Amino acid sequence: PADGAAKQTDAQPRGWRLPMDDSQLNPDEVARYARHIVLKEIGGAGQQQLKAARVLVIGAGGLGSTVLSYLAAAGIGLLGVIDDDEVSLSNLQRQIIHDDDTIGIPKVQSAAGRMRAVNPFADVRPYQRRLDADSATALISDYDLVLDGTDNFATRHAINRACVRFARPLVSGAAIRFDGQVIVFDLRDPESACYHCLFPEDGDLEEMRCAVMGVFAPLVGIIGSTQAAEALKLLSGTGETLNGRLLML
Repeated sequence: PADGAAKQTDAQPRGWRLPMDDSQLNPDEVARYARHIVLKEIGGAGQQQLKAARVLVIGAGGLGSTVLSYLAAAGIGLLGVIDDDEVSLSNLQRQIIHDDDTIGIPKVQSAAGRMRAVNPFADVRPYQRRLDADSATALISDYDLVLDGTDNFATRHAINRACVRFARPLVSGAAIRFDGQVIVFDLRDPESACYHCLFPEDGDLEEMRCAVMGVFAPLVGIIGSTQAAEALKLLSGTGETLNGRLLML
């Protein structure tokens, strides 16, 4: 897939089969996640799969704020978050995981504190660094699923190369001005397309960043929520994902 367009297949992986030896739900977790457990499409087994999952979120900005909040609340067992930036006043218009009290501190620390407040069962690993090809390879191999909330093509392609190498599903999101998009690449399937198939690495693509172009505040929440939903669907085997399909808003 990293070399270009790949054939699509109807045989898509259905959910995870993660080791669940330590993923039995205690009584407090059963109460906390009750509204998921009563959904027959998820149930207790699906919630245990979420608890067993190791998910890496790249970027703790607008998209990451919503993704991290919902994944922590939903009971993902281990959440990694990587970002090298600090919270600034201009972030607070849309990056709802941060607040005035965290201005000036690393975004990953701010996000980790909020996630633990939302769900004390959340095991959070913050990485205060910029993701490059080497760190992408080292980090992504340790996780089951990756969500990309970054804002530049170089980082997105580094993420994609590592996801292809280790066959890790990738949920990619983007938002600028009033437009957003989400796509899933379920790279557990060797016939799956990848990010390079959609946006070739050697293509003539224009970088657009919200610092220059602006972004409508609720847009990042809509896109981030959709990314979180796709991640939960992949992990629990619930419903039909956006694998190989680009949703544009």
